[in-house]
Amino acid sequence: MQLPIRAVAGSLIVGVAACLAPACGGGGTAALTRLLEARRLASEMHVEFIQASEASNRAVMATSEDTSASAVAEAKRARDLVDRNIAALKPLLESLGYRDDLRYLDGFTTRFEEYERLDEDILSLAVEGTNVKAQRLSFGPAQQAADAFRKALEAAASHATRNKDRVDALAGNARAAVLEIQVIHAPHIAEPDDTVMTRMEEQMAACATAARNALKELQAALPPNARPQLVAAKDALDRFLAINAEIVSLSRRNSNVRSLALLFGRTRVVAAECADQLRALEQALAKHEFSATR
Repeated sequence: MQLPIRAVAGSLIVGVAACLAPACGGGGTAALTRLLEARRLASEMHVEFIQASEASNRAVMATSEDTSASAVAEAKRARDLVDRNIAALKPLLESLGYRDDLRYLDGFTTRFEEYERLDEDILSLAVEGTNVKAQRLSFGPAQQAADAFRKALEAAASHATRNKDRVDALAGNARAAVLEIQVIHAPHIAEPDDTVMTRMEEQMAACATAARNALKELQAALPPNARPQLVAAKDALDRFLAINAEIVSLSRRNSNVRSLALLFGRTRVVAAECADQLRALEQALAKHEFSATR
């Protein structure tokens, strides 16, 4: 709906200029036409800036790669339109001799250049989506491998002919170790501090060692006919730990957490300053309307 609205607005401005033309001299008509065009460009620029900012927000908050990529593309398109309007508006204001208006445009341009630099970093991080990818691995493949590990352990433990209590305890310890690693996934994915993440990873490593040691003891405690289930358990544990390493790597990248921090940090301040300059520019342009039609 945005493009048709702009087209209608543009037609109305042209119509107003055409209606006022007979009442003005040639120079006045040209000045009025430039003023109306300047007002149109400033208004569109404000809309486009809001769209760029809103699309960046959606890119950061997106829960799927496709949604994030689409929002990133939309944000960049809107930013490009803002740049084009700046380039078109500046010579118009210069030709009209509107110093205050130029000052507001220059103020916006300077801030928008900083906004673009910050936004580019945000969008690059958002499209990576490493925290979201880590979360999906945790809830999907990692959970599946953990379930396979648990089932294989239960099947192996069922073959116990002696020391059943010890076998059950060892199997329980192995399952608990894997479960503890799974529990650490969520806080690790959400954690922005590298030092805290390192401590969590050390805890994961200790759990992995505990699970492997429990499996080795089970091999010694169980009869030979439990071997297929123990092999299956070892394979499932290996898959789980490999996926866990990938989760940690993605979580360490922290692209979603970092993009969110950027979005609500300096970028938020610069975006507010951009909006202030645009409002001041539109208000300044509105004041010239009647003087241009005399």
